Amino acid sequence: MRKKTLATGLASTVLVMGILTGCGSKSADTGNASDKKTTISVWGMGEEAKSIPKIAELFEAENPNIKVEVQTLPWDTAHDKLLTAVASKKGPDVVQMGTTWIPEFANAKALLDLTPHLDKYPGLKQENFYPGSVETGTFEGSYVSAPWYIDTRVLYYRTDLLKEVGYEQAPKTWDEMLDASKKLAARGEGKYGFSLDVKEQSLAFMLARQNGSTLFDADGKPLFNQPEFVDSVKYMQQFFTDKSAPMDLGIDAIQGFRGEGVSPMFISGPWMVNLIQNQAPELEGKWATAVLPAGKVNNFSSLGGANMSVFQFTKNQDASLKFVEFMAKPEIQLKWMELTNSLPSTQEAWNNPVLQNDANYKVFGEQLATAVPMPSTKTFEETAQSFLSSFEKVYRTPGIDVQKEMDEFNKKAESIIKK
Repeated sequence: MRKKTLATGLASTVLVMGILTGCGSKSADTGNASDKKTTISVWGMGEEAKSIPKIAELFEAENPNIKVEVQTLPWDTAHDKLLTAVASKKGPDVVQMGTTWIPEFANAKALLDLTPHLDKYPGLKQENFYPGSVETGTFEGSYVSAPWYIDTRVLYYRTDLLKEVGYEQAPKTWDEMLDASKKLAARGEGKYGFSLDVKEQSLAFMLARQNGSTLFDADGKPLFNQPEFVDSVKYMQQFFTDKSAPMDLGIDAIQGFRGEGVSPMFISGPWMVNLIQNQAPELEGKWATAVLPAGKVNNFSSLGGANMSVFQFTKNQDASLKFVEFMAKPEIQLKWMELTNSLPSTQEAWNNPVLQNDANYKVFGEQLATAVPMPSTKTFEETAQSFLSSFEKVYRTPGIDVQKEMDEFNKKAESIIKK
């Protein structure tokens, strides 16, 4: 259980002092200009955001005239709440942004361009971060979101069970992945090889890139009905056709991973390292991570994570920029990694021995070398969601014409892009 966080106390203070206008910020004048305190509102997303108050305490210790009020939003409702904030021009001072959301909100002019402020806040300069991370925070030439933490996807696998079916190491190619999955599924009724997360919107696009797809042409037109993309969808479908991937299993990845290993391979991000260690300690020495199996062209992974943006409508610009810069400090990102197992976005942080010497982190470091972000277009989020609906038809319908389904999806994508 988590201890009561600073955010709770701050929220109580807000209730007592009243709800303020603007970007959810306030100043508390105690009668002396030097004692004047500024409160900034920070919106964080998901379970990980519950750890932000612990970092906020460190920030407040360095900046006693600034209070940080943290609000945690569930990922599934955060997007709509942000849209409401943009429409009303009232919201947070600082907001955590999923990397695929940035183009949409940057296009809506909701995110402050950081470029004019880099001399004053050098910790936010682009050269401090991995280039791919900077790309996620850049929209039409404007640097609107500072990399906070990054993640990429790797393969998690049960070393003991793979050895039983003849694999001393993780599968290295698409063909080996299919073969190993079939052999693992052949262990008996209710056993599978590979768990595909059919709700992970970046998975298909990541695999398509491994197969040589560029996703869009030079003019921005979708290529989702071209052979490179269609064949990657057929590859995903094959796991279900072979019954080596579960459908509607009703258990999470760790439940399928532990014990007899109902589903002993899956693709996921760095947060799973801690979850496995904490929830399945009996598996110590029986699992590992590996870079993704290579497709016909490469083993590209997706580069995701989250960035920190200053809301365009903030009334506390300097305090907000100071907080975002604080979150970009290498030592703070390493502290964040301790709390959440999220990987740091600053290149300096990766010189830390923890990242250099740990076997699992080392794999993530290797995978980052071939990790690329999802396309930075304002409609990609909607396009990706549309694909999930199309793919559901594919994997649930035996004998479906995948080419025809992707032709239909490509038409939908064209319509979405034209909006």
